[in-house]
Amino acid sequence: MSTDLVPVRRALLSVSDKTGLVDLARVLADRGVELLSTGGTAQALRDAGLPVRDVAEVTAFPEMLDGRVKTLHPVVHGGLLARRDLDEHRAALDTHGIGTIDLLVVNLYPFEATVAKGADYATCIENIDIGGPAMLRSAAKNHAFVTVLTDVADYAPLLAELEANDGATSPGFRKAAALTAFSRTAAYDAAVSAWMAGALAEATPRRRAFAGELAQPLRYGENPHQAAAFYRDGSSRPGVATARQLQGKELSYNNINDTDAAFELVAEFAPDAGPACAIIKHANPCGVAHGASLAEAYRAAYDCDRTSAFGGIVALNQTLDAETAAAIAEIFTEVVIAPDVTDEAAAIFAGKKNLRLLVTGGLPDPAVSALAWRQVAGGFLVQSRDNGRLDPGALKVVTKRAPTDVELADLAFAWTVAKHVKSNAIVYARAGATVGIGAGQMSRVDSTRIAARKAEDMATALGLATVPTIGSCVASDAFFPFPDGLLAAAAAGATAVIQPGGSMRDAEVIAAADEAGLAMVFTGMRHFRH
Repeated sequence: MSTDLVPVRRALLSVSDKTGLVDLARVLADRGVELLSTGGTAQALRDAGLPVRDVAEVTAFPEMLDGRVKTLHPVVHGGLLARRDLDEHRAALDTHGIGTIDLLVVNLYPFEATVAKGADYATCIENIDIGGPAMLRSAAKNHAFVTVLTDVADYAPLLAELEANDGATSPGFRKAAALTAFSRTAAYDAAVSAWMAGALAEATPRRRAFAGELAQPLRYGENPHQAAAFYRDGSSRPGVATARQLQGKELSYNNINDTDAAFELVAEFAPDAGPACAIIKHANPCGVAHGASLAEAYRAAYDCDRTSAFGGIVALNQTLDAETAAAIAEIFTEVVIAPDVTDEAAAIFAGKKNLRLLVTGGLPDPAVSALAWRQVAGGFLVQSRDNGRLDPGALKVVTKRAPTDVELADLAFAWTVAKHVKSNAIVYARAGATVGIGAGQMSRVDSTRIAARKAEDMATALGLATVPTIGSCVASDAFFPFPDGLLAAAAAGATAVIQPGGSMRDAEVIAAADEAGLAMVFTGMRHFRH
C-alpha cells in the first residue's frame, strides 16, 4: 500500500445534497483539478460558471432508465479501483482509455429522509441509491490512491488537507475518509433493510443491522474505565437524542440513559390531561406525580423519596415555568428535560451551571412501536418496545369488592408508572402520586416491603401523622405467584391492587384479597422491564 501523498488531479462529484458543492468545486478548479459530474450536480456547477465534463461524455454511454444507470460503468469504476503501483493495472487503463479518479465526492439519495416523511412504498424504492454506494465502496477500497468524501461536513477538512499538502492528500486522511465511507454505506443499507422489514411486516428477517450517526464521544461509559459514545439513529422521535441542551456540562453516559428513562415515563401522561413530573435515579423512578401545576407535580414526586431524588433526573410533560424551576433548584439535580422552557425559568437555572437543561419541542408518542435491542454473548436480542397501554374497558374485577372510581384512577396511575420500573416492580400510589416504589428485587414480596418501608421513611421525613401507603393503591408489573406479596401490600394499608393475573395460584391470591377486603383487577398484560 502506498505511503505517499497522492495529488488530486481529477475528481468526480455526484451529490444529492448540494450544500457547499459550488464552493468546494471552485477551490478544486482553481487548483487545476479536472471536474467530472452527473445530472443535476453537473448542471449546478455549470450554472456557477465552472468547467465540468459529464460522466456520460467520459464513458461514451448516456444516462438511462430515468437516471438509474449513469455511473455503473467500467470507465468510472476502473478509474476508482485501479492500483497505480501495479504495472498491469496501469496497462489495462491505457488499453481501454480509462483515466484515474483521485477524488470522489458523493452523498446519497435521501432515503432515510424519504421514509421519515411517510412516503409510499414506490417512492421509497426510487430513493434507494445504487450507483452512489457502489462508487463509495470502490473508492474506499482503493483508499491507498483515492480520497472519498460522503458528507458536506467533510469538505472543509479536505480543503485544509489540500492546502497543507500542496494539493495532495495524506495516507492518514484517506484511511479516515474510507472508514467514514464504509460506515455510511453500511448505515444506508441498514436503513433500507430495516424499512423493508417493516414494510413487509417481517418481524424476524434473516439478518438484522442497526446503525447510528455519532452525536458525541463521551468521556467514559457507566464507569470511568469504559469507553463510550452517543449515536443518533436518525429518527425524529422527541427525546434526549434530538433535544437542545441549553446549559450545563456535557451529558454523561449515565445522564443520557437516565434522562431517556425519565422522558419516556413522563410521556405516558398527555399534557392535555394535566401537568406531570417524573424523577429518575439509576433508570428507576423515585417519584412520579400529577398535579394542578407543574410545581405541585414536582413537589409531590419529590416527596415520594427525597433521599433518592438528590442528584436525579427530572422530566416534565409541559413547558417548564419559573415556579417549577425555583422548586427544582432547591436541591442538586443532574438534568431537567421538558418540551420547552420559559425565559424566566431558564434565567433561574442559569445560576446552576452544573445543571443540564434540555428542551425537546414535544413528547415522544408512547404508543409508537419501534425496535429495542440488547447485546448478549455471541449475539443480540431484538424486540418491539413495550408500547402496551392500559385499556380501562379490558380490566377484569376478580374480587368480591370492585374498586371505587378514586381507586381506579390511582390503579391506572400506579400501573403506568410500574411499566417503567425495573422488575420485580411494585408501585404504591395515592391521589395521583407515587408514595412508595420497590424496584429490581429478585423477590416480588421484597419489592412490596421495600416500597412500604420507603413510604414509612417518607412519612418520617415529612412529619406525616400516617404512612401514605394507608389508603393507597398498588400495582405489580407481573402476577403475584403467592399471596404473600399481596398480603404485605395489605399490611402496608393498600386498599386496591392491579396486576396482570395468570398465576397458577390466582385463586389463592384472589381469596387472600377477598379476606383482606381488597379490591383487585387483572389487566391481562405484563410489564417486565429488565
